[in-house]
Amino acid sequence: MASSEMTERRKYEQRERARKHDETRQRIIDALIALHETVGAAQTTVTEVARRAGVGRMTVYNHFPTEGEMVTACTSHWITLHPPPDPAAWAQVRDPRVRLATALDELYAYYGETEAMWTTAHRDAPLVTALGEIMDATWFALLDRAVEVLAAGRGLRGRARQRARGALRLAVDFPTWRTLTGAGLSPRDAAEVAAAFVAASVPAP
Repeated sequence: MASSEMTERRKYEQRERARKHDETRQRIIDALIALHETVGAAQTTVTEVARRAGVGRMTVYNHFPTEGEMVTACTSHWITLHPPPDPAAWAQVRDPRVRLATALDELYAYYGETEAMWTTAHRDAPLVTALGEIMDATWFALLDRAVEVLAAGRGLRGRARQRARGALRLAVDFPTWRTLTGAGLSPRDAAEVAAAFVAASVPAP
């Protein structure tokens, strides 16, 4: 009986340690997200992460030994909380003009909801190697897929196709949304202006 009780006690203690470990890890990730969203990855310090998470500096390093691991954990969790629109869904819209309007409406609404994080991410990606690598592999890759989807079905070849792809890449980019809305346009008007720019970039047949 005593052996059984000791076994149960050890299992309980292991579960508690695991629970506390996960809670501490999540507090650190939450602190990272808050700092990346406000001051940016380049200005985030382990000291401030530890202070916000209510732990010591070594605890932060025990969970995330390198800056790359911190950035990866932060961005991965943030994206699960703020999933971007899926270009595959846009591919189901046959008319290229309607497809583009749908994509820009969804993407520009998303930018409006997540402006703070994308502002610091774009600013700091050239400064923080890990962040730049993650954005290249995930976010910019997603935008490249979006361009492929939005360029399909237009019947363009050669220079006309190249111009359209360039215009599409500009239209879906966060800095474009920020410039247009920063000029006072509503998200819908900004999307319409971007769509008109794409249309104007394609030479008339």
